[in-house]
Formats: sequence, C-alpha cells, structure tokens
Amino acid sequence: MKWIITLLLLLLTGPLLAQQQYWNADYDSLYYSLKQQPTDTARVRTLVHLLRITELSEPSRRAQATELVAELLRLNTHTQQLHTAAPYQELQAGLRLWQREQYSGALAAMQQAIELFDEAGQPIPALLIDLAPIYNKLRDSNKRFAYFSRKLQQYRVHGPVENEAACYLVLGGTYRHRGDYNQAISHYLHAADLLQHFNRRLFSNELMVAGSTYAEWGNPQKALYYLQQASLWNDKSKIAGLQRFYSEHAVANLYLQQRNLPAAARFIRKALQTARADSLNSGIYTAYALVLQSQLLIARGQAAAALPLLNRVQHLSDSLQMDITGRPGEFALDATWANYYTARANYAQAEKHWQKAYALATAANFQMLRPKYLRELVRFEAAHGTPAKAQQYSLVYLALQDTLNKMQGGNLLAQYEGERVEQKQNEQIIRLRQEKELQTLRLRQRNQLLAVALAALVLISALGMMVYRQLQINRRTLAQLRQTQNQLVQSEKWAFVGEVSAGIAHELQNPLNFMKRFAEVSTTLVDNMDHQPDKPGLEHEILLGLRQNLQEISQHGMRASAIIKDMLEHARTGTGQRATTDLNALVLEYLHLARQSQELQESAAVVGVETNLAPDLPAVPVVPPDMGRVLLNLFTNAFYAVTQRQRSGEANYAPQVRVDSRLLPGAVQLRVSDNGTGMPEEVRRKVFEAFFTTKPLGEGTGLGLSLSHDIVKGHGGTISVESAEGRGTEFTITLPVT
Repeated sequence: MKWIITLLLLLLTGPLLAQQQYWNADYDSLYYSLKQQPTDTARVRTLVHLLRITELSEPSRRAQATELVAELLRLNTHTQQLHTAAPYQELQAGLRLWQREQYSGALAAMQQAIELFDEAGQPIPALLIDLAPIYNKLRDSNKRFAYFSRKLQQYRVHGPVENEAACYLVLGGTYRHRGDYNQAISHYLHAADLLQHFNRRLFSNELMVAGSTYAEWGNPQKALYYLQQASLWNDKSKIAGLQRFYSEHAVANLYLQQRNLPAAARFIRKALQTARADSLNSGIYTAYALVLQSQLLIARGQAAAALPLLNRVQHLSDSLQMDITGRPGEFALDATWANYYTARANYAQAEKHWQKAYALATAANFQMLRPKYLRELVRFEAAHGTPAKAQQYSLVYLALQDTLNKMQGGNLLAQYEGERVEQKQNEQIIRLRQEKELQTLRLRQRNQLLAVALAALVLISALGMMVYRQLQINRRTLAQLRQTQNQLVQSEKWAFVGEVSAGIAHELQNPLNFMKRFAEVSTTLVDNMDHQPDKPGLEHEILLGLRQNLQEISQHGMRASAIIKDMLEHARTGTGQRATTDLNALVLEYLHLARQSQELQESAAVVGVETNLAPDLPAVPVVPPDMGRVLLNLFTNAFYAVTQRQRSGEANYAPQVRVDSRLLPGAVQLRVSDNGTGMPEEVRRKVFEAFFTTKPLGEGTGLGLSLSHDIVKGHGGTISVESAEGRGTEFTITLPVT
C-alpha cells in the first residue's frame, strides 16, 4: 500500500519538481557542462536552458550570453531543432546594442524578442526582469511602468505564470522608486507567492526586498520578520551569491538604524565573508559591506578608523562606476562620507557630500532616497549651516512629501473605486440570480404551453380546408382539439417528470446502495461492540470503522446531491434573456475561470493555452450565463483530457489547449481543441447523450455535454465533435449572428 501511495505522489508532483529543477539549475555548472555534450542537439537544448536562466544585468554575463546566442544560431542552421530562430535573432541584436550602450535600440530589440517568445509559448522571466536596468539607464520610469503593467494583464489571462511573477517583481521595484511603499510591498509579496513554486532563489530575493522596503517605510518589526525568513530560506536551500549578501546587508543596515551595534557588527562580518567568496561580483559586494563597516565605526565614535575603509570604497566605486543604487540596495557612499566629515567637524566637506548624495538620487529619479537625504540636509543645515538653507531644504522636502502623499492617496482612491465597482457588480449578479430563480418555473411552463400551441396551430392549418368544407362537423372537431390540447399539456408535464425521475433513479441507485451497505456495516459494528465488551482495543477499532463508514455515507450523499443539482440545471436550460455579447471576451473570461478553478488549478498551470480570436467578430445575441456554462464545460473537459494524457507518462508530451474564433457568412464559429487522450468512435457517438460519461465514479454525472448541446441548440446553433484516440479532440460551435 505504501509503495502505491508513493508512486501516486511522484506522478502528481513530478511535473512541479521538474519545473523547479529547471529554473533552479546552477548557471556555472550548466555553462561548464556545455562543451561536454555529446551531440549538437544536446548542445542546443543546453544553450536554450542557459539563455533562459541567464541574468543579463552583469556585463560579464551579457558577454557570455552574446556568445551563447551566436553558437545557438550557428548550430540550429543544420540541426533545425528550434521551432523558430526569430526570438534569438532579436535577442542577439539587443545584446549587441546593449554592449555598445545604445540603450534605446537595445530596449526595442529586447521587447520584440519577448513578443516572439510569447508567440512561441516559451517562458522568459529572466529576460523580462533584465529589461528593468535598461529602463533605468534611459531614466524612463513611466514607460517602464506602462510596459510591465500591460504585460502583467496579458500574462494573468494567457500565462505563463513565470512571466507573471517577473512582471510583479519589476513593478514592485517601480513603485518602490516612486516612494509608494504600500503598492511596492504588495507586488513583491505577490511575486514571492508565485516564485515559491518554481524559483527558490528569486523567492528568497522577493522576501528580502519586501523586508528592506518595510524598513524604509518605517516598520522595523515587519522588516526584520521578512529578512529573517529570507535568511532561513537561504540556509535551507543553500543559496549563495547576491541573495545571501543582500539579506545579510539588509539585516545589518536595519540593526544600524536601530542602534543595535553588536548585532549589526555580526551581520557585517557575514556580509564581508559572502562578498569575498563571490568570484563574479566580489568588488561590488565588498564596497557595499565596507560602507556598512564605516558606518559602524562612525556610530562607535571611531571615525578616524573609518577613513582608510572609505578611501578603499571610493576607489572601488570609481573603478567599477557604481551607481547610487544597485542590486544589493542603496549604495550610501556619499552619505557615509558626510557622516564621517561631520564627526571630524569638517562641515564644508560634509555639506558637499550631502548635496552630492541628494543630486545623485534626484538624477536617478529614486523617490525613495530623495526624502531621506533631504531630511538629512535639513538637520545638517539647522545644526551646522545657515537657517536660510535649512528653510530652503525644508520647503523642498515638504513639497516632495506632498507629491508622494498625493500619489499614494490617488492609489488608495483608485483601489476604493475598484472595490466599489466590484461590489456593485456582485450585487447585480445576486439580484439577477434571484430574479432568475423566481421566474424559472413560470418560464418553463410558458415554453411548454407555447410548444403545444404551436403544434395545435400546425394541426389547425392542415385541417383548415377540411374544416371549411365540413362546416357541419366543426363544433365536434373543435371540441376534440381542445381536449387533445389539454391532454398534450398534461402528457408533456408527466413525460418530463418521468424522464427526470427515471434519470435520477438510475443515477442515484449506486450511491444509495453504497449508503445502505455502509449503514448495515455500521449497525453490525455497534452490535459487536455490545456483545464483546471484554476485548481491549476493540471499541477503538469499531469507532474508527464507524467514522470511515460515516465519511463514505457523506461522500455518496454529496454525490447524490450533485446528480440532482445537475438534473435541475438541465431542466432550466434556455430560460435566460438574450443579449448581444462579445464572444471573444466571453471566451477569455471563462478560459481564465477554468484555469483558476480549484480542481484544475495545479494541472492547468502547466498546460499551454493558445488563443486565435478573430478581431472582427460581431456581437452575437446569446444568454451569457448559459453560453458561459457551455464554454466552461468544454474548457474543463479539454484540461482534463490533456492532464490525463500527461499523467500517463508519455515521453516528450506537451499538453496544449487551443481556442479559435472566426466569422462565417451569417454566423460565427468557435473551436475548442486539445491534444489529449482523444475518444474512440463508439464514445464519440454518445458524448451528447444524457448520463453518459467516461470519467471514474464520483467525478462526473454525464450531463455536461448533454446540457451544452441543448443550450447551443436553443440558440439556433450547432455543436459537433471530431476526435481520434491518442491524438486529441475538437469541439465546434456555430451560432447565427442574428
């Protein structure tokens, strides 16, 4: 039994573990193993993997990436292994322009590469994240915000989730630079929730950034909580490099702000050790750690001992051309010089460095640093300068704070307005559902009467000539027609009741039998408890058996309830009011709902979804909830089919679901296709029959496609299915435009 459970767990978690291993692969190990690959096809696969996890923000890695792309394109000329080489050609052009510091051209080429990767369905989170440094070089925060906001909306609907996480990560940094800490932390934590499932290194990074942002916002308790969580995660996952250095640097900085000098010293030592152990960025990390060491010495009153450290940091900063902010956080060199000169009573030099720090923050448009340095300038001028300068900086500080407060206030208002819109929509939905429930019985009876009246009119028309010629028997014929009409109404009612009763009785037989059997076993267990009171432990075993039996009875009772609910929905079909509807929008809405459903959330996340929706599709008169139910049934069945095939362990299988829409003469057509298990011919012929299902007992009632068929037919349309076992299935819906 244990090995069966273990096998099931491996089958269920296998794709997720493979995804985590893919994005968590060690770059250096993969890079050095490239030359050891035995064939060109294996080298192409390794090159693709390397390029997807390469961080291009480091110049050395950009140079390596340029060589890797060139080799990949060269190998692909004779292997033809890539589905399309266009994304990598654009990436190559962007890397070359980036190396020549032509940032506008590099940005355009990188964005075109991302669009081509999106069309090919390839996740590229690292490439998205690497666009942020280019935007920073261009000093264009607004365009960066607009681009990633648009891409986030795209990936939330179409996926992949890796790209969605990258957009949250970059937008968090944009909000942070603007000083909007509330939105920044929200985006960081949203990114962390997504990254936790596939990239432990970036997950740790987002916890650290959220913690340091809380520290800047003035909430040290929350800051310390997230920084400690990140540090524990680094130790657990054996993460080194930037993530480990960032967490140690951030915690040390937080302890310095709290004047907890012993704790700060302990984490500064850890940061220095991590910096020296890093082969790629040792100089940059050392400069950051030495700035903290200098601040610690100044705080202890040992300013003279800080001078050689600051001179060394200044040399590193000049040689490496370090900015005021970088990936490890704020590079507070000029602020530390200002504190040093203040401690040495050299106020002219201190003022000069405070002004330089503020100018660099302003030039970089980092709103999170400008208020901090302005406050320090106000305090410095009030203590060591002139009242006029202190007043001048105070006015600038107040104006900046007003701007930041207005921005955050606007965000809060926009959020509140969004909540109001959502609340009104929910109230409207509830009201419409209540009205629908009140009118259901009335509308169903009206439809039945209209059908009977239509049949009577046809019959009367056919008998019209006979009635005209045989006027003498008109009264008797009319009386017979009235009697027949009443009998038809009653017959339709009782026929419908009989059909529903027969279906419910058939479907409820199995769960009721199970419930009866478990109830009888429970009774026997209770009798045994009374007749054998002297056996130790028997009572406990009987109670456990009773609990299991009651759980089984509850599950089969829920199954019976679901059958009755589906039968009632089947009976209510077609009672809504039609409205002209954008079918493309309806498709995207219910496709997103199907991907986010509780029972398919894990499996649907790894399924490739492709949409090809005609942009010129006209609005179609349909009942949106009914047609949405049809789409949801088809999407859910498609996800189920590809997931079942994926779980069979087929090699090189990529689950794919495709949705198309197009305009036909006088009609529109929707097609939902998948590459799942497919259906044999005998199953395909029965898919629209009520109560027919191929799912295991308890997973389906066999009413979904039958209900969908009735809804489409009620709209005057058609629904058909084409399927081949082992190749996939395609459903086609055709609806009239008028």
